[in-house]
Amino acid sequence: MAFPLGRAARTSSRRPALVRGAIALLAVAGSLFVIAPAQAAPASSGEAAELLAARGHELEVITEQFNDARAALAEQQEAAKAAIAVMEQATADLAAAQAQVRGLARTAYTGEGLGSFQALLTSESADAFVDRMSTLQLVAGHQSGILERAAAASAAAAQAQATAQQAAAEAQATYDSVAAQQATLQAEVDRYRADFAQLSAQEQQAAVAGHDRSDRASRADREPAAPAGPVVADSAAAQIAIDTAMAQRGKPYVWAAGGPNAYDCSGLTAYAFRAAGIKLPHSSRLQSQMGQPVSRDQLQPGDLVFFYSPVSHVGIYIGNGQMVHAPTSGDVVKVAPIMSGFSGARRIAA
Repeated sequence: MAFPLGRAARTSSRRPALVRGAIALLAVAGSLFVIAPAQAAPASSGEAAELLAARGHELEVITEQFNDARAALAEQQEAAKAAIAVMEQATADLAAAQAQVRGLARTAYTGEGLGSFQALLTSESADAFVDRMSTLQLVAGHQSGILERAAAASAAAAQAQATAQQAAAEAQATYDSVAAQQATLQAEVDRYRADFAQLSAQEQQAAVAGHDRSDRASRADREPAAPAGPVVADSAAAQIAIDTAMAQRGKPYVWAAGGPNAYDCSGLTAYAFRAAGIKLPHSSRLQSQMGQPVSRDQLQPGDLVFFYSPVSHVGIYIGNGQMVHAPTSGDVVKVAPIMSGFSGARRIAA
């Protein structure tokens, strides 16, 4: 689509900045975000919209990787908290064992214990002596047990402290990584939004539609705004998740958002299933590893449907080939046909 003649002056001044932003597609190397070199300028505004749509998807991939890192951080923080609790208990056990050992040492130093020779001298008979020796052996065994428990408590405390320190260090490293990713992601989101704002309304619609189509013809005009009929799930939990997700329709897509006013794709699904009492991580990749795998021809309302490889988008199937999902920036939570790029499904609520 060519620009209208009346806009030529305006577009010539804004197009270079837009093109630079639109075609600076993102590549991911590990947990680092790298900006790919700029390519040749698009020949038309339609191609610029296509490039911006592709960049939106790349940002979605990065957002889900950021969500992964954030979930890993939460898990490591919980592990560190548990390790500290174990360390505190081990330290308390060690203190109790040390107190017992000090008591034994004090008894030995003051001579309060009864030696075997003294037992012989004070025994009235051989039988009494044997009884006293048996008692002494029991006491000695008890003392040995105290010393062994003290040594074990000391080793456990040292190990617990090392585990807690390692868990804390790993959590701190992940936090630093997440913080760096968040800053980079926010900068790219801001740049994307600035580029998106420079598109015309028609170009913006094309860019949004480009997120979930497999050809160059827009699907926006044939995407239903609502399901064909009532959505009925096979389980109460799936029904609650569907009803909760459907109630979010019209709310905006925001990268890394988890509700209740805005969502990204995995934020919406996590929010919906949390209402049903099922905890899902805020990550499409991690969600794709939960529940039971389901083939596409066996989909039921409430199943999670995933897209791309590696997984970077998720929605909730509602039947009749449709899903409810948070599509991409500039769009809202809505019902749409299952997108191209389908990569699998999982049944979370049986």
